[in-house]
Amino acid sequence: RALTEEPVCRLCSNPARDQSLLCVVGSPADMFAIEQAGSYRGLYFLLSGHLSPIDGIGPQEIGVDELMALLDSRPVQEVILANNPTVEGEATACYISGLLENREVAVSRIAHGVPVGGELEYVDGGTLSHAFNGRLRLR
Repeated sequence: RALTEEPVCRLCSNPARDQSLLCVVGSPADMFAIEQAGSYRGLYFLLSGHLSPIDGIGPQEIGVDELMALLDSRPVQEVILANNPTVEGEATACYISGLLENREVAVSRIAHGVPVGGELEYVDGGTLSHAFNGRLRLR
């Protein structure tokens, strides 16, 4: 969308990427951070920020209509919501998840919690709460 003047960016036009996965991010910086991590090989959809009704930023301002149109035109199997864990990011993820509720597509949210190499005594309460609520069962 806003990353290039071409209809599709260099990453998403690469046929080696997994066309069944679509990661929704709020900024180019978020996309580049995910790319630097090197573990995601799907496509991206770049929103123009996050929902913020107080600031007059609604779904149309951030490109949700374009996201829905893209999902109508591509055989995406999973939408990964990679919005920031802020109030606005959570609201955006919740809104998009609701729109996708009746579609034949899996919807997931990236995990939030304790950073690798972090020590629990220095992690804030909100982050620890997310970590406990999103914990993974090992056995």
